[in-house]
Amino acid sequence: MDKNYSTTQLLTKEKPKIIHNPEDKFETVLFLPEGEGRKGEGGLRTRGLYKKSYENKPLVSIITVVYNGEKFLEDTIKSVINQSYDNVEYIIIDGGSTDGTVEIIKKYEAQIDYWVSEKDNGIYDAMNKGISLVTGDIIGLINADDWYEKNTVELIISVINENDKFDVVYGLIRYIKNEQELKIEAQNHHFLSDRMIPHPTCFIKSKVYKKLGNYVNDYKSASDYDLLVRVYKNNCIFHKIDKVLANFRIDGISSNDFTGAIETLKIKKKNKYITLQKYI
Repeated sequence: MDKNYSTTQLLTKEKPKIIHNPEDKFETVLFLPEGEGRKGEGGLRTRGLYKKSYENKPLVSIITVVYNGEKFLEDTIKSVINQSYDNVEYIIIDGGSTDGTVEIIKKYEAQIDYWVSEKDNGIYDAMNKGISLVTGDIIGLINADDWYEKNTVELIISVINENDKFDVVYGLIRYIKNEQELKIEAQNHHFLSDRMIPHPTCFIKSKVYKKLGNYVNDYKSASDYDLLVRVYKNNCIFHKIDKVLANFRIDGISSNDFTGAIETLKIKKKNKYITLQKYI
């Protein structure tokens, strides 16, 4: 137990009891079966140390997916393990990086619950691997170019503890270009007729994923949008926090994502441009 990090303050040797219900869309596992080209696996779980939820202190699981992300990954990791909230589970899924990514992960593996490096079928396949590994009540995903504000998880939990009916809590995002602030933005969840709410700020209850399934691999860039549409259409309750929760680096791909725009239009058409109006 190390009081210096959000991921090491409430460790236990008590192995989580995984309950599989027949209606669940996927099964939760503590370790991934070895995949193609595995380069490594580690973290607190491999040492017999786990996490659990407590009254008024639910376990929040955060997932980072990465491939050849050595340039900014350390910033992402630090933003998770230095959260002000003290019951955080951290999962990193690496797609078999060929740069220094794995070395950076190993540097912090005493603060990471579980990490694995092996070939995957793209970003959403990696996200789904991560989701299958979480044992927390609430899930956040932060990519290897991005980072959280220090009190992000604390803000999320304060909202959920006050009103447990919220299924998705999200907030504002700060866009960064050339290490300078570009703008701060937040969509509300009329996102189907406009743009999507900022995915790096979204925290979704685990039971929502279990009920509705996770990210489909039909899209290369817009499966997160597709998921949030499914979540909304199934009467889940969204809540927006009017504070910056995450920081998003804009690069050449994310700032000019033609594929994502086309896929988003397909999703809108599939859903007949439904106007989403139920929000709090």
